[in-house]
Amino acid sequence: MPTGTTDQGDKHVQQPATAADGREQAPPQRRTIRSVLVANRGEIARRVFRTCRELGIATVAVHSDPDGDAPHVREADTAVRLPGAAPADTYLRADLLIAAARAAGADAVHPGYGFLSENAEFAQAVLDAGLTWIGPPPAAIAAMGSKTEAKRLMAAAGVPVLSAPERPGEADLPLLVKAAAGGGGRGMRIVRTLAELPGALAAARTEAAKAFGSDEVFCEPYLPAGRHVEVQLMADGYGTVLALGDRDCSLQRRHQKVIEEAPAPGIADTTRRDLHAAAVAAARAIGYTGAGTAEFLLAPDGRFFFLEMNTRLQVEHPVTECVTGLDLVALQLAVAEGGHLPEQTPPTTGCAIEARLYAEDPDQDWQPQTGPLHLIELPGEPVEFTTRATPTGLRLDSGVGAGSTVTVHYDAMLAKVIAWAPTRPAAARLLADALTRARLHGPRTNRDLLTRALRHPAFLDARLHTGFLDEHAAALTAPADKDAPLAALAAALADAATRRTELPSGWRNLPSQPQVKRYRTADGAESEVRYRITRDGLQAEGHPDTVLVEAAEDRVVLAVGALRRSYRVARYGPVVHLDSAAGATALTALDRFPDPVLHTEPGALLAPMPGTVVRLGAAVGDRVTAGQPLLWLEAMKMEHRITAPTDGTLTDLLVGPGHQVEPGTLLAVVAETA
Repeated sequence: MPTGTTDQGDKHVQQPATAADGREQAPPQRRTIRSVLVANRGEIARRVFRTCRELGIATVAVHSDPDGDAPHVREADTAVRLPGAAPADTYLRADLLIAAARAAGADAVHPGYGFLSENAEFAQAVLDAGLTWIGPPPAAIAAMGSKTEAKRLMAAAGVPVLSAPERPGEADLPLLVKAAAGGGGRGMRIVRTLAELPGALAAARTEAAKAFGSDEVFCEPYLPAGRHVEVQLMADGYGTVLALGDRDCSLQRRHQKVIEEAPAPGIADTTRRDLHAAAVAAARAIGYTGAGTAEFLLAPDGRFFFLEMNTRLQVEHPVTECVTGLDLVALQLAVAEGGHLPEQTPPTTGCAIEARLYAEDPDQDWQPQTGPLHLIELPGEPVEFTTRATPTGLRLDSGVGAGSTVTVHYDAMLAKVIAWAPTRPAAARLLADALTRARLHGPRTNRDLLTRALRHPAFLDARLHTGFLDEHAAALTAPADKDAPLAALAAALADAATRRTELPSGWRNLPSQPQVKRYRTADGAESEVRYRITRDGLQAEGHPDTVLVEAAEDRVVLAVGALRRSYRVARYGPVVHLDSAAGATALTALDRFPDPVLHTEPGALLAPMPGTVVRLGAAVGDRVTAGQPLLWLEAMKMEHRITAPTDGTLTDLLVGPGHQVEPGTLLAVVAETA
């Protein structure tokens, strides 16, 4: 058994299955699934389709209009259009999804994750339509649908829970305000003073009502040094409940997971056994069947508390698959067909770490990014959606591909990159290297932050907690691209090679003016490249020791002293992407004689991204202070505050709730106080 292997194989004695109301359940009916509709999109739809193909099960995709040519649609045997773009008009329409299953001849529905995956009414509607529901019983979903009710049930079952008094005082601070009916960080607010509590509750209720259809919120103690640890569960209809290992999901931004790994590192064996036992007890308490996850907050002193139970497959399920060799989707299908689970859990082997690659800019408050994705390419030919360790140790789960367009309508996640290795340090090194060498041509991503986090000493020492990214923000935030000036020179030389001019084979014997190219980096900085090719070689201003070794339209090699730097170059209109061992650089070629820049009124607030205005924080004529939220934009399932740039008066407010805006749209104007 490789180094880093842990044996968590425990035999689970079957017990009669009981429903959420405590009554004994009848044994499940055996059935054969022939065709599965995935009531979802993107990466999870592709993941389910892969297992269905291996099992000889036909597949049905549904798609909104923006997803008409998405990879999951192209891969399905049958696809059904859901007219519209917004989730509320498409993927959240239970009636349309059931009608699609009937029209396509599907006899089963897999909900994926997100959208209606934890909606008990949808699950019941699927069953009422005579279709097989590939998920837990509707009663179990309903029991866990409210976090407040779930905590009550878990406390009754003897599972430790975290709770705050109904009327908290100073001694109970800090607090975390949470939505009772949902997850994904929506509706969460950290409260550090009692004065902040009323505003946090109001804001959380508004966001929760919009996201989940319920404005119920609650408070619990906030443990800034706590770890987010969860247990993967699988249960059948005969009373077998398996704990298939655990995961650490502590690295989060805005309460949404970014890096996950299995098994959770640095946990005492006794604590691990207790976590698994508590998770199994939670599942038994509600008569659970299928795949689910019990999430816990692990305190520094080793105590743990139940947070919630996700009644579906988790985004981070690949790390469990990689260390166990199990296909969790295949197990879901087997349980839905009325089959038995094995009575013993397999041992976990090695370590698997997953990084979520998002189209977002961590340096700009995680603003989501949109636009065409020209290329997504990882080194070593990673295998897509595999459940076992590959020769390279890399797995790629993605809902997009070259030619896809990242829109504002859906989550900003592009892909999940997973690395498996015999030891945790080896897995972290492999994943960081794969991300560094990846070619990602399109919107900005969080790639640099992920690689820095994976290489950070605190991460490698497993000093993990949910505030990790905030604590180490200075080290993880990308500084100005130090390679940008040399990359700009390489871009200019590649452009010259495309034009077949000014290359070593075509140098002139007469004095000539330098070639001039101007570029702008993704951070907005502008640089000018001035160079000549003479009989003595390259002469570039600001690069006295740089020698041109090779130049072609897709590859440039430069030597700087004893250092040789190779760039792979790709051009998409005015945008040039350069990939090297030092990292990736994206540049936009600028006109040599640009048009005059349009004047923008001082104090003007422009939309930083496409999105929808969801609420306002001030009215025209109000006195505002610098940093005060004036309005909120929703984009890619996240809310973004637009704040006052200075103290002053709000003189113009040009948008209201429901307005959709494009980047650069004038939203408001604040006149600075004299």
